[in-house]
Amino acid sequence: MSLILENIDRLVGGETYINDVSLELQPGSFNALLGRTLSGKTSLMRLMAGLDAPTRGRVWMNGEDVTGRSVRKRNVSMVYQQFINYPNLSVYDNIASPLRLARVKRREIDRRVREIAEMLHIAPFLDRLPLELSGGQQQRTAMGRALVKDADIILFDEPLVNLDYKLREEFRDELRAVFAERNCIAVYATTEPAEALALGGNSAVLHEGRLVQYGRTEEVYHRPRTILSAEMFSEPPINIIDGCVSGTEVTFDSGWHFPLDDDLRALPAGEYRFGVRASHISLTPQAGDDIEMRMSVDLAEISGSETFLHVHNERVHLTVHLAGVHEFCVDAPVTLYVPTHKVYVFDREGAVVHIPSHLGGI
Repeated sequence: MSLILENIDRLVGGETYINDVSLELQPGSFNALLGRTLSGKTSLMRLMAGLDAPTRGRVWMNGEDVTGRSVRKRNVSMVYQQFINYPNLSVYDNIASPLRLARVKRREIDRRVREIAEMLHIAPFLDRLPLELSGGQQQRTAMGRALVKDADIILFDEPLVNLDYKLREEFRDELRAVFAERNCIAVYATTEPAEALALGGNSAVLHEGRLVQYGRTEEVYHRPRTILSAEMFSEPPINIIDGCVSGTEVTFDSGWHFPLDDDLRALPAGEYRFGVRASHISLTPQAGDDIEMRMSVDLAEISGSETFLHVHNERVHLTVHLAGVHEFCVDAPVTLYVPTHKVYVFDREGAVVHIPSHLGGI
């Protein structure tokens, strides 16, 4: 079962929710929809499910036009971020409910419910009510109801956002295992680049209802086509510094410059935008091509075993992602090092013109 969205628009009350999206998802594929809040992820999933109809464009499933077909006539399941279960039904009956609606035989229902419950580690709780379960077990129940249907397309609308970090990590591992054995199309909405990378498969980057880029997740991450894609697929967003290419070097200002390497020599002289990921900036020299940057500290944001260091000078603000816990005083001077072989280059319109050499160029 393939799914093709062809030049899809979705307008509501004169406001554009989805803008000219074309996307083809293959059977057996796992696909992340990555975008900030209100980027169009849920709207796109509702169009895939048949809960909404596009204002313009066509939806094709397995070569058949299903644009006007309702969700009840499509073999689609959806899991939401809220734990949506029937509170007065047992876990068993919650999972079995779509099969009973489809009038599947009782013996087959029992087999499939117990198989899914075992897979999701909730077999011991089949006789309990949802409110007697933990949050993770409730979400597993909702997921079981979606999986037991054996749908052609399963849509996950940020299903792990209400769970703690450890549970989310466990769920991601389980999801990869579950879909490795199925030939359905899985679509998973998330706001977090790290989650998309952890899930693997393919990623579609969305922004303000538009599809920015789609492809293999690692390819989209390492080889963004535009600044917008690079910013969306970085946490924190990729740092951007304006600069110029001359005949012999790249210059950011009188204190920041570096000689053109073999790859960058192909760039015509002119103004560009240079991108460096926060994790590629360090407090100590890393390679022979480092740029030394003297900055002032705005904030050291400690998150678990990581530190996000926000710094500035008279021209730019940068964010640095450091492993470990680092304490800095506000306004303290700090020297940073950027390896130039890891720098992306974009033209003034934001299109990528150079991928870091360690990734193979463009």
